[in-house]
Amino acid sequence: MNCAFCGNKLIIEKKVMKNDECPHCSRDLRCCRQCKFYDLHAYNDCKEVMAERVVDKARSNFCEYFVPRGSSLEIASKEQDAKEALEALFKK
Repeated sequence: MNCAFCGNKLIIEKKVMKNDECPHCSRDLRCCRQCKFYDLHAYNDCKEVMAERVVDKARSNFCEYFVPRGSSLEIASKEQDAKEALEALFKK
């Protein structure tokens, strides 16, 4: 994933914990702005409808739905969505 604050590439090898920081800019890693569900156009800036409201999107929080942007889970999901769309396009 790339840090949402400084843009540097980060290698995430384990679960991101509340106190984890970017080694380049020392900003929180487990915050809304670093999450795949963060979206300024969504209600409460979050695409996860079950998540509780977080006021400061740049600070660390305990959100249960946090998934780092660009994680293998997110990439696998995007690949699967693309494959399904392609199959639907050429379905007989």
